[in-house]
Amino acid sequence: MSYEQTLYKIVEPIKNTTITRLNRTKKWKYGYNKEHDIVVISKNGTIGQIYEIQGLQIALPMQPKDVYVHEKRKWQQIAYPKELSRLKNIFDWRSYPEESKEQWFDYIDEEFKRREEGFWFLNGKEETYITGTHYMYLQWSKIDVGAPDFREANRLFYIFWEACKADKRCYGMCYLKNRRSGFSFMSSAETVNQATISSDARFGILSKTGADAKKMFTDKVVPISVNYPFFFKPIQDGMDRPKSELAYRVPASKFTRKKITTNEKQEDLVGLDTTIDWKNTGDNSYDGEKLQLLVHDESGKWERPDNILNNWRVTKTCLRLGSRIIGKCMMGSTSNALDKGGDNFKKLYNASDVTQRNRNGQTKSGLYSLFIPMEWNYEGFIDEYGRPVFDTPSDDVLAPDGELIDIGVIDHWQNEADGLKNDQDALNEFYRQFPRTTEHAFRDEAQNSIFNLIKIYEQIDYNEEMSRTLGISTGSFQWVNGVKDTKVIFYPDPKGRFKVSWVPPVHLQNNIVIKNGIKYPGNDHMGAFGCDSYDISGTVDGKGSKGALHGLTKFSMEDAPPSQFFLEYIARPQTAEIFFEDVLMALIYYGMPMLAENNKPRLLYHLRRRGYRGFSMNRPDKLWNKLSTTEKEIGGIPNTSEDIKQAHAAAIEMYIQEKVGQTKEGIGNMYFNTTLNDWSRFDITKRTKYDATISSGLAIMACNRHLYRPNPAMKKAPINIQIAKYSNKGTNSKIIKQ
Repeated sequence: MSYEQTLYKIVEPIKNTTITRLNRTKKWKYGYNKEHDIVVISKNGTIGQIYEIQGLQIALPMQPKDVYVHEKRKWQQIAYPKELSRLKNIFDWRSYPEESKEQWFDYIDEEFKRREEGFWFLNGKEETYITGTHYMYLQWSKIDVGAPDFREANRLFYIFWEACKADKRCYGMCYLKNRRSGFSFMSSAETVNQATISSDARFGILSKTGADAKKMFTDKVVPISVNYPFFFKPIQDGMDRPKSELAYRVPASKFTRKKITTNEKQEDLVGLDTTIDWKNTGDNSYDGEKLQLLVHDESGKWERPDNILNNWRVTKTCLRLGSRIIGKCMMGSTSNALDKGGDNFKKLYNASDVTQRNRNGQTKSGLYSLFIPMEWNYEGFIDEYGRPVFDTPSDDVLAPDGELIDIGVIDHWQNEADGLKNDQDALNEFYRQFPRTTEHAFRDEAQNSIFNLIKIYEQIDYNEEMSRTLGISTGSFQWVNGVKDTKVIFYPDPKGRFKVSWVPPVHLQNNIVIKNGIKYPGNDHMGAFGCDSYDISGTVDGKGSKGALHGLTKFSMEDAPPSQFFLEYIARPQTAEIFFEDVLMALIYYGMPMLAENNKPRLLYHLRRRGYRGFSMNRPDKLWNKLSTTEKEIGGIPNTSEDIKQAHAAAIEMYIQEKVGQTKEGIGNMYFNTTLNDWSRFDITKRTKYDATISSGLAIMACNRHLYRPNPAMKKAPINIQIAKYSNKGTNSKIIKQ
């Protein structure tokens, strides 16, 4: 099966007639267009193709009639005229013979235009657009290997970055990357590009340590600035190669054709007063300062006591005046293990999702998240046209250096991963360095865990590899014709809150048995649900835990997969009542009972009030006559007992050992990675943080209720199930003796 990229797609949210009409009069303005919900990055009043990159719709300029064609029909740096290369600054230009200047006016004008509007060129057989920032990187930035290569991944990166700059709602980007993707050089190039056309502005650099920030400044920013052509380079104050601050005193914006053709004296020019510097890493770095651009390099590697979240709360204020955003942040990094700075970066990345905005139209962090999978930007697997070689080619494909690429990046990556299967720590590090998914990027170390992490990660990897064939549907439940307490149907909906891997045959759907006026589940023998509920609709901080519901089958003779989680629901709708109704509809549709914690009883009272008390299981570890009055009234199980907590964790441990990852029957059938990741992080001392773990564990207990049934003839000692801890080093997980 050939690889299908999902990084971007071309969309058509606007009628072609509307685009044509406004193109004719050049009415498209650079910035966010609220009417059409697009970000226009075109600066010439026209738009063409509209890209959707991770939820953000970005309108490119309209393709011109003529595009630049190099003799090699691909990107090549355009040769800098030798005569001009001898001129190092504006003063050299002024001493240049007047009669020789005329021939270079058009050339210089064109470079300024490309810098501002971007550049079209023929790449193979495709007319290709790059932003002005990308052009400055490719054409005029010197990096460690000399001239940068054109890469399609970088083209999309710069398009997304231009949208971040154009969108007045956005503070910048939070870029989750793979190792050696070029971010440090690209962000350095952008720093110099903006600084050399900005007056009275300040540009800052932060990294995982002060030494790293200094190295980025001295080894990347300064050389790029030094190697700019004279017509882009302002007069620099101080040392040619400074160690801490790069200061421009004459604005490049004055070096227009008009200024170049005149004989203005230097003293007539207004000073730029723009600086670039770096700071030592700390929560309060750049506190109280006004920045036009802040580069955050290696932000996923800030280790204690430094905290990227705290720093962002501080530096975010450096980029605004009141509610107006006046500067941008360019943040990018691979991720450390979660307890070594990765967790805070993960929180920041997740808070930057462009599909989740507040009423002001901003993400929680203010940034826009971007993840480019490693297969787009892996050295050695990019062809001469800068395109990634995803699949092993059937014909000859050449790299930019002329070497033959005889294997696709997907196969190569998988071979690398397969070779590390017996060393989980090494495999996890490989995933973090070269992630194909965000789950890879934030993969944690195989540290001592309450559960067998190796089996969990085996299952996660399988699910990711087979994601297209697992048959997971996203959708919602609803009452037929909207009439409550009738029949429930499931309908696919990409915005739905439910994920399901199996639905019962029609004759088993809505299977309800009524006894003495109380409704009971008709498919009790087939499976059960576990639920972690909540009672309060809103919270002071707007966060709150999510409601969780999991469905699990038993082994039965019915047409159902045995011992399989078939439903996952992890959400917090606007009101608790919506959540209660979601849960009720799922129970009725599948005709199965539910075991829920009764310390948050509103859900259980909701079921009882509607006549569905029979769907709420009683705690399995007590006989009816031993239940409290409340437990008899609404069912459920408490979460306060240490015995119950231990039994709950032991239930999950048992399930993982038997049904997750590599088993005797092959790979397990637990297909919900959100829950698997929650298991991997579970801390029994902080249970309330792990909604999915609580819910799924209760489902396992519900399906195995016979294991907890007391013997009425004997006085039974309290449940005392010792939870093993696993060392996940090496080939196999080993139980740690306690």
